Amino acid sequence: MSMATSRLVALWNHPAGPKTIHFWAPTFKWGISIANIADFSKPPEKLSYPQQIAVTATGLIWSRYSTVITPKNWNLFSVNVAMACTGIYQLSRKVMHDYSSENILEKQA
Repeated sequence: MSMATSRLVALWNHPAGPKTIHFWAPTFKWGISIANIADFSKPPEKLSYPQQIAVTATGLIWSRYSTVITPKNWNLFSVNVAMACTGIYQLSRKVMHDYSSENILEKQA
């Protein structure tokens, strides 16, 4: 058996491998991060604080959790790091837009 084949067999039989929900749940969760990346082109005024706070918090909490469970689930870890990063980026865009000096002056006028 070649090294590539043995690695595929090991992945297939891993406790968090493709035969388990521990693989598929985080795999489908990548859709949230991909949608958030697609929203990078959305105007910041259209972004939602509650949604982005939830994405960020979920990413931070579950990325920590994925490092303390057995078996280690690196797919879960990576998708949640991506969620936290995209959420933080979107929140920073929203905050910079909402609290820029131009927008504060417009709101006062």
